[in-house]
Amino acid sequence: MDKNSYIRFDWAIKRLLRDKANFSVLEGLLTVLFNDKTKIVEILESEGNQQRMDDKYNRVDIKAKNSKGEIIIVEVQNTRELYYLERILYGTAKAITEHISLGETYQQVKKVYSISILYFDLGKGNDYLYHGQNRFVGVHTKDELLISAKEEDAIVQKLPSEVFPEYYLIRVNEFNQVAKTPLEEWVKYLKTGIIDPDTTAPGLPEAREKLRYYDMSPEEQHAYDEHINAIMIQNDVLNTAKLEGHAEGRAEGRAEGRAEGRAEGRAEGRAEGRAEGRAEGRAEGRAEGLVEGQAKGRAEGERNKQIEIARKMKQAGMDAETIARLTGLATDEIDAL
Repeated sequence: MDKNSYIRFDWAIKRLLRDKANFSVLEGLLTVLFNDKTKIVEILESEGNQQRMDDKYNRVDIKAKNSKGEIIIVEVQNTRELYYLERILYGTAKAITEHISLGETYQQVKKVYSISILYFDLGKGNDYLYHGQNRFVGVHTKDELLISAKEEDAIVQKLPSEVFPEYYLIRVNEFNQVAKTPLEEWVKYLKTGIIDPDTTAPGLPEAREKLRYYDMSPEEQHAYDEHINAIMIQNDVLNTAKLEGHAEGRAEGRAEGRAEGRAEGRAEGRAEGRAEGRAEGRAEGRAEGLVEGQAKGRAEGERNKQIEIARKMKQAGMDAETIARLTGLATDEIDAL
């Protein structure tokens, strides 16, 4: 590894950036992302950011509170997860409920920011950064609703977006441009691990000082290397299984489509008459059979792909619970593989 190499952000955020002396690195990322100076005052513990034995396979996250009392969740996701949006929605809801006590008024509900740093293909889109928040817009007038709220014995107007959670999705692998802005420099580091020597982007000069690979102890270097190897093996298993499942699904879909097309064509042809029935029945049967066969083939192919992924994950030593969460299969199905 090059002497100027810097450790991956997922490793740093789990093990180094919890230290108050290193808050400036995380503050830099949040400052360029929010376009507003952000100050972290403490790291908040919850079930989601505890270190576990299987954390090399799971998301890596940290939950922090800024100087405004708002909660910020940062997650790094290395591999595709089914129902990812539903999970981050649950994560923000859990963060809200964790920080309001029984008997407190709803005024104590904290604003939550959810930031996902993604190293997998979440879906279709041309940008590397997406932002989502709640707005209430008039169905007929198209105006945005302002809510009256009480603050310090005064009635103020507030946008719902100031209360509801906000979501940032950073699709790291979609960044393919020259880094010109502080945000682009950060995404470049997240993707490549490279930090330019003359960078002035908030947090990155501090990262150059605190995240050097060769500043870690031999034990930490070994653990970090094992972490990187585990990610590479898991990605290879998933990609191979995906390709194999896709090929098998296409082959099965073609065969079933042809068979169903012939059968339906014969049945409809006889019912409608020997002359017109033969011609129309064959055409409609082939068309319908092809559509249904392809749909059925894709569905079976997708399931075969998930089973193959689970089999390879099991061979790689992953536990059934983790495999079930990643593939959507039941644990008893995984145990039977």
